[in-house]
Amino acid sequence: MNDSIPARAGRREWIALAVLALPTLLVSIDVYVLLLALPHMTADLGADGVEQLWITDVYGFMLAGFLITMGTLGDRIGRRRLLLIGAAAFGAASVVAAYSVSPAMLIGARAVLGVAGAVLAPSTMSLIRTLFRDARQMGLAIGIWGLCFSAGAVIGPLVGGAMLTRFWWGSVFLLGVPAMALLLVLGPILLPEFRAPGGGKLDLVSVALSLAAVLPAVYGLKELAHNGGSLPPMAALVVGVLFAVLFARRQRRLEHPLLDLRLFANRSFSTALGGTLSATLLMGALMLFITQDLQLVEGLSPFEAGMWMMPAVIANAISFIVSPLLARRFRPAYLIGAGLAVSVTGLVMLTRTDTTSGPLVLAAGFTLIFLGSGPLVTLGVQLIMAATPPEKAGSAAALNETGGQFGFAFGLAALGSIAAAVYTARFTPPDGVTEAAAEQASESLADAVVVAGELPAGLGEALLAPAREAFVSGLHLVAGISAVILAVVAVAIVRLLRDVPPTGAGAGADSAVRAKGEAETVSGQPG
Repeated sequence: MNDSIPARAGRREWIALAVLALPTLLVSIDVYVLLLALPHMTADLGADGVEQLWITDVYGFMLAGFLITMGTLGDRIGRRRLLLIGAAAFGAASVVAAYSVSPAMLIGARAVLGVAGAVLAPSTMSLIRTLFRDARQMGLAIGIWGLCFSAGAVIGPLVGGAMLTRFWWGSVFLLGVPAMALLLVLGPILLPEFRAPGGGKLDLVSVALSLAAVLPAVYGLKELAHNGGSLPPMAALVVGVLFAVLFARRQRRLEHPLLDLRLFANRSFSTALGGTLSATLLMGALMLFITQDLQLVEGLSPFEAGMWMMPAVIANAISFIVSPLLARRFRPAYLIGAGLAVSVTGLVMLTRTDTTSGPLVLAAGFTLIFLGSGPLVTLGVQLIMAATPPEKAGSAAALNETGGQFGFAFGLAALGSIAAAVYTARFTPPDGVTEAAAEQASESLADAVVVAGELPAGLGEALLAPAREAFVSGLHLVAGISAVILAVVAVAIVRLLRDVPPTGAGAGADSAVRAKGEAETVSGQPG
């Protein structure tokens, strides 16, 4: 640990947190505003269907592929150093993307943004671990960081919509540039450097194997979500799994592995990581379905839908900040379990909606889901970081982010497939609709809206009614499955982590827990 950092964080450390959190918020917003800008940039650059897919997906591919490498690289060469390199690359690539004159140029810029994004997430989290040595302060700092990361999901469409009404499509890429410039100026002054002693050289074979494992797997999951089950995405998943096995076998043989698999032997680490993975798996897909419901079933504009989702953002903010404070008095396992019970209640509320219930019940259920997820996200990340030796913090942060990427992709693929199957089975077109139009409308509610717009008003409404009912039926099933999964996760976390004491409870309690975790990691056996 860097001896220049005080035992308790002061004003300097909290200002440094702001310097780290602001780029996190703007990068998160940047991801979501792209979806709004895509039609504008497609028309301007003349991108075809394949190029549009690459514009949207290449960022996520590169981000997921390089997270593990960049997390470990930061531990080896210095976290602040790598963060500043990543900030410079992200800012420069953002400018190139904003002023792109061809689809290829934009795709290349987005690829660089993905690699730079893979630097930012683990570097910021591992530096928070370095800045805040006091366990209670670290929990609050993680809550603030997590709030910034998640808020962009809802704020993004609002900010993007406002910008696109006043500026050209490239402006959405410039959102993060001022924050990156601020980070480059203040980072060397406020942020400490941390480099793991004796980390060894970066194993390039392991880097190649990790890319060969992650990229096909993420591609396969995304394709399954978009196009359903077919041979190419299934083959890609198999290839990813095979390379993952080879990667894991190599890590066990290396003296200085790219990813230390012994971390998983720590019960707190593996349980918290599994919990946050399950939350990401469910929340990403649910947020997509709720957004579609507000716009396509309730008929709201993107801005109006965003405003109805703002109570969930506010509840999420409260939960992210309050959870670490409550964890000073109550055991994390019980707080997480209680929070997930609130989320399950919200999911049950979603199963009671229908096409005429209006947005209030939907927004209320979504607010409870976000309110209850706060303890799992903030305390889960805190448990992951607290259970990790300081020299492995970058790798642990990268694992958490990689799990989030896989969880999001798998959630969309699995839950999206379930919802799509229900929609197709329940949708019955009215008489008077041609076979071709009915077939297109049976693909999704979005397709049904397009088809209805091309039909006479009365017939279009007659088509939309069963389409909306079929979509809501799919949402009910997805919400019900999610409620069951979260209930099981809650029980597992309470059972496995019930011995973890409140944050900083008693003299040396946190050090004792960390020592226990390190002993488990070395022995490979949970206590």
